Amino acid sequence: MTVWLIAAGAAVLPAALGSRMARRLASAAWTFRYPRAALVLWQAVGLAGGLGAVCVGLVAAVWPLAAVFPHGMHTLARQIASGHGLDGLGPVQMGALAWSAGLSVWLLAHTIRVAAKTVLDQRRQRLLVDVVADHLPMHDVYVLPSEGCVAYCVPGRHGRVVLSRGTLDLLCAQELDAVLAHERAHARGRHDLVLLPFLALNHAFPWLPLVATARQAVAVLLEMIADDHARQVHGELPLARALVRMAAPAAGKGAGAFALADAGLTERLERLLGRRLESGWVPAAAYSAAGLLLSGPLAVLVAPLLCVAIWV
Repeated sequence: MTVWLIAAGAAVLPAALGSRMARRLASAAWTFRYPRAALVLWQAVGLAGGLGAVCVGLVAAVWPLAAVFPHGMHTLARQIASGHGLDGLGPVQMGALAWSAGLSVWLLAHTIRVAAKTVLDQRRQRLLVDVVADHLPMHDVYVLPSEGCVAYCVPGRHGRVVLSRGTLDLLCAQELDAVLAHERAHARGRHDLVLLPFLALNHAFPWLPLVATARQAVAVLLEMIADDHARQVHGELPLARALVRMAAPAAGKGAGAFALADAGLTERLERLLGRRLESGWVPAAAYSAAGLLLSGPLAVLVAPLLCVAIWV
């Protein structure tokens, strides 16, 4: 019984702690100073929550089949393989098993759906860019015939960095190089794939405020990571000036337009122009917390496999 309680706690606690940690992360100032560490912690929170919710159902479902965890999982696997099905499971255990199976299918279905939609959207965007924009070999960018300020990348195997004619006319050479470095960092790092699981979670659970908060926070962190790439090569000021100048035209169109100019614009500018106070223990603590969050659900999933390997 004690071993089963430990296994159930290992599955449930990460989900509960992850929810509380997500609320803290959403308002923590240190995440802007260490965006990579914060991103890893957000990923661990999301993964631990999903795995923990699935694992608690599995642990509850196989509890009557053996006195010690993880033998119940082995017993269930042998029963299914031998054709005995779900013998020995009561209504409560069947419900727990249905919960884990249904949640797994729900998450997988939304992940596949969002991934397929993302791939199709990127392909469509690349085709539109090839038709509408002019390729500028000097900078290897595609230029849209628009007077507005636009700069973005279309990720993929054959990615595109896209600017508008208005952006080219507005920015000086240093600012333009910094913006291009920022967008190429997005494309090279495949930040669209990093964001994809959070988009899938947002589609799977649109009624959970923390899921939407996580998606928005991760998007801003990815912008900051791309800012760091541009800053390492071109310094802080060119990129900061470019962000302000590109946002300024939108400011005259109302607060809503300015808010859409860029994700976390104010935080990014404060980060670029502020003093950098770095400490090695903060990222180390974040990575350690991420590992601890994932250790419980992974132990529940991996323990049966390890036991089988030892017995074989």
